[in-house]
Amino acid sequence: MKILNENTQKEIGQFVADDFRTAAVFSKYKIDFCCRGNRSVEQVCKINSIDSDMLLEELDAITQTNTGQNIDYRSWPLDLLIEYIEKKHHRYVEEKIPVLRQFLDKLCKVHGGRHPELFKLNELFTASAGELASHMKKEELVLFPFIKKMVKAKLQNEVVEAPHFGSVNNPITMMMDEHDNEGVRFREIEKLTDNYNPPADACNTYKVTYAMLQEFEQDLHLHIHLENNILFPGAKKLESQFK
Repeated sequence: MKILNENTQKEIGQFVADDFRTAAVFSKYKIDFCCRGNRSVEQVCKINSIDSDMLLEELDAITQTNTGQNIDYRSWPLDLLIEYIEKKHHRYVEEKIPVLRQFLDKLCKVHGGRHPELFKLNELFTASAGELASHMKKEELVLFPFIKKMVKAKLQNEVVEAPHFGSVNNPITMMMDEHDNEGVRFREIEKLTDNYNPPADACNTYKVTYAMLQEFEQDLHLHIHLENNILFPGAKKLESQFK
């Protein structure tokens, strides 16, 4: 129990960075491990009236299970992690947004009269689509290339010129603020959809749309976790080695 008690001060983002399978436990208790991963177990348990011993026992049970499928993203070089984020998560967002927008427009036309919350849902997702598109471009054109440049310079023992944005901390702070905004937006989407449970009169398109929205949010959680809790701290650490 001594180890469990010590873990009450561990940040939830660190739990997930150590073993992503713990994300399922935090999600079960509606604990935001990506955008708000800098809080300790003690803090989130107090705020949400959760038994910390029970939560830590569940986390311990997950980490003690060896499935051979847990990926240690922290061991990846930063340039490889960036490639993975772009090809898996950025492309996922780009592919799913037009489909979800089409489905949500259809739901508003067909079911909006009986379910007016669909209009607010459509408004929130449309805003998210626009913000994410802009956000990912800033990462792909500004932040990510500089991190890759630092990785290459480190390997070749070269000097890195100061970027036009001063320090990697500046774009990272902006990206994390935008991540927070998406976290707030999707918490509202989750409430509007009753945790992605379609109403009794829902047609198949309705059900598919809610399932896709839930999958979209889950992918976004992992996407943000990889950046906030692994890539960004790694980039800050790497930049400090050039000073």
